[in-house]
Amino acid sequence: MKNMEITLENNEIKEADKIDILELEDRINKFREGLIDEERFKLYRLTRGVYGQRQLGVQMFRIKIPYGSLTSEQLVRIADVSDKYATGNLHITTRQDIQLHYVKLEDSPSVWTELSEKNITAREACGNTVRNVTASAEAGIDPGELFDVAPYAHAVAHYFMRNPICQEMGRKIKLAFSSSNTDTALTFMHDFGFIPQVKNGKKGFKVVVGGGLGAQALFAREAFEFLHEDEVIPFLEAALRVFDRHGEREKRHKARLKFLIKELGVDYFLELVLNESKALPFKKYKIDSDILKDVRPPLYFIPKITIAKQTSKFKSWKVTNTFEQKQKGFFGVFIKVFLGDISSDKARYLSRIVKKYAADDIRLTINQNILLKYVHADHLAELFTMLDGYGFAEPGYDSIADITACPGTDTCNLGVTNSTGLAGALEDMLRIEYPDLIEEQHIKIKISGCMNACGQHMIGNIGFHGSSIKKDAVVIPAMQVVLGGGVDPKGISYIADKVIKIPTKRIPEVVRVVLDHFDEFKEEGEYFNHFYTRLGGRKYFYSLLKPLADVSNVNERDLMDWGEDHHYNQAIGVGECAGVILDVIGTILKDAEEKLNLAKTRFLNASYSDSIYYAYSAFVIGAKATLLSEDIKCNTQRKIISDFQELIIESGKMNLPFHFERMVLSINNSEPNKEFAQIYLSEAEQFLARVIRTRSAQLPLEEAVKEVISSYYNA
Repeated sequence: MKNMEITLENNEIKEADKIDILELEDRINKFREGLIDEERFKLYRLTRGVYGQRQLGVQMFRIKIPYGSLTSEQLVRIADVSDKYATGNLHITTRQDIQLHYVKLEDSPSVWTELSEKNITAREACGNTVRNVTASAEAGIDPGELFDVAPYAHAVAHYFMRNPICQEMGRKIKLAFSSSNTDTALTFMHDFGFIPQVKNGKKGFKVVVGGGLGAQALFAREAFEFLHEDEVIPFLEAALRVFDRHGEREKRHKARLKFLIKELGVDYFLELVLNESKALPFKKYKIDSDILKDVRPPLYFIPKITIAKQTSKFKSWKVTNTFEQKQKGFFGVFIKVFLGDISSDKARYLSRIVKKYAADDIRLTINQNILLKYVHADHLAELFTMLDGYGFAEPGYDSIADITACPGTDTCNLGVTNSTGLAGALEDMLRIEYPDLIEEQHIKIKISGCMNACGQHMIGNIGFHGSSIKKDAVVIPAMQVVLGGGVDPKGISYIADKVIKIPTKRIPEVVRVVLDHFDEFKEEGEYFNHFYTRLGGRKYFYSLLKPLADVSNVNERDLMDWGEDHHYNQAIGVGECAGVILDVIGTILKDAEEKLNLAKTRFLNASYSDSIYYAYSAFVIGAKATLLSEDIKCNTQRKIISDFQELIIESGKMNLPFHFERMVLSINNSEPNKEFAQIYLSEAEQFLARVIRTRSAQLPLEEAVKEVISSYYNA
C-alpha cells in the first residue's frame, strides 16, 4: 500500500498540530503494514478524534470545539471538509462538538490538516482523556450571570490538551462551566462542574465532583462552596493525578471518577488531592478573564423588514428562540437544529447570516442547537425572515418539541434501537397534536440508542433508551421509559427513574398518555417532575403504562424498528469505549520506552513537570508489564506500584538499587524542579532497563509474546 504524503507548509497551522498530524499519518501507515497492534492503534487514534463506526471501513471524525465556540470562517471550513471527505453533513453533539461521519481512515490526517488551517483541532476529542470542556452557550451574555465563564472554560481546555497527566487515564473525564445557578450547563452530571460565585468581591466557583449518567447515573457532590478562580486549574490537575493513580482500569463499568469518589468519599478524595499539591507546577494559576477576543456586534444598519410584517410564527419564535442579553438592546437568538444535523450548504449560508446580523462568535449548545449573539433588537424581524427561508427559524427551542437524540443505530456500534427515527416521529406528533406545547420549555424529551446516555435520557423529564423485549423466539425492538429527570426552573437537578420497557413503535402513544395525564391532573403552574412525584412516581406510571408493554398482541409493525422495513435484527457491535482485550508484554514495554523518551524530550525543553509525569508513567507501565508476565492482576496504578514492591521486589524476583514504591511516589512530595526531574528521570531509565533485561532473560526473544488479559488499552 502506498504511504500517504501530508504536507504541512501552511504557516497558519500550529506546530503542535503539525506534530499530531504527521504522527497520525505515520501510525496509520504502520497499522496498515501490520507493525502496530489493532488495540494499541485504537487507543492512539481515539485520542485524535478518529472513532470507529457501525459501518465497516469508515470512521466518525470528532472535532473538539471548547465550549462550542466557532467563528463563521471555521464553520465554513468544517462544511468544506465535510463535503470533501465525509457526507456533507455536520452533526452537533451534546458536548458542543461537531462530528463528521463516513470518513476513510486514510483521509483523517488530511481532514485534520485542513481544519488546523483555521485553528480547529481533534486532539483528545475521544479516548480516555479530558474530553471537550463544555459551558453554558449563553456565557458572556446571560442576564443572570455573575461573570463570563467562557475564559475559564477556554483556559482549562487548553491547559489540559496534550498534558501528560490525562492522556491515558482509566476512563474519560468531562467538565462543564455553568453561567449561573440555574445550571444550564448541567454541571450535576459531570465529573467536574463549576458554577460562578462572588465572595467578598472575589471571583470563584462552587465546585461539584463525581457526577455522571450512563447505566448507573449519579449526582455530582459538592467539593467546594467557593474555590477562588486562581485555584481552578491547580485543583483540577491535582484531582486528575489522583484519578489517574487510584482510578479503576480493569473493570470498565467501574472506571469513571464517580465510582472512585463513591468508594473513597468526597472528603478522602479531597485529602488525596491536597497531598498532590507539592508536585504541581502551579500552586496558583491566574486565568486571564480577557483572554478571549473582544466580541463586538456588527455595525448597525436600517432593517428592510419592519415590525408591521411580523407573523404569528415570528411571535412564537421570538418567545421561544430569543432572549434579551445583559447588554441592553441586543438579543441572543437560538437556532433549533433537528437532531443536531446541518448540511454543509446550510452551514455556509448561516455563516453569511452571522457576518451581517450577529457577532462572529457562534456557540453550539448542549442540546444540539446553535446560538447567535449580539443581534440588534431592530434586526430580529429581518433576521427571522432570512433564517426562515432555510428552515432555521422553527419555534420551540429547548421545548418539549426540541428533542435531544444520539445517532443510535444510524452509525454507533453500541446502538440497540434507532433513536433518530423515533425523535422525528415524536416531533411530528407534538407539532400536529400538541401545538399548544411548542412553547413549553419545562418538559424535555431525550432519547439514547442504548443505556450509555449519549442522548442524556436520564435527565429528560420524559426519556427513552434503546432496549429489546423477547417474546418466545422473537426479539422486539423496545425503549426503556424513564421519567422525572432534568433541571427545574430554580436550578434543582433530578435523575430520572426507570419505569418500564415498551416496544419502540408504541412510544408515541406513551408520550400521548403521559402528556394527557399531565394536562388532566396537574395543579396550577406545577412542574412536571413535581406532578410525577405527587402522583406516586415510578409505581404509579408503571401501572399507567403497563397495557402498552403487553407483547401478547404484537403485530408486524411492532417487530420493526423506526426507519426499517424488515423485522428487527439486534446487532450490537463492540463499542469504541471497549472493555477487556488481548495484549502482549513486549508491546506494553514499548509503550513504557515511549513514555521514557517523552520524559527525556520534555526535560531537554525545560518542561520539568511534564518530564516527571512521563517518567512516572514509564515506571508504572514497566511495573505493569512485569506483573502481567507473572499473571498478577492489575486494576489501578496505585495497586501496581504497591504490588510490584511486594510481589516482585520483596519476593526476590528482581533487585533494584532503590526502594521502588518510595521512589515512584516521591513524585508527590517533591517540587517539580530541574534537580528532582533529573534524578527521577535517571532512576526511571535504570528501572526500565532492568525490567527489559529481566523480561529478556525469562523467555527467548522469539517466544516472548505471552498474551495476557488486561485493560491496558481500554479506549
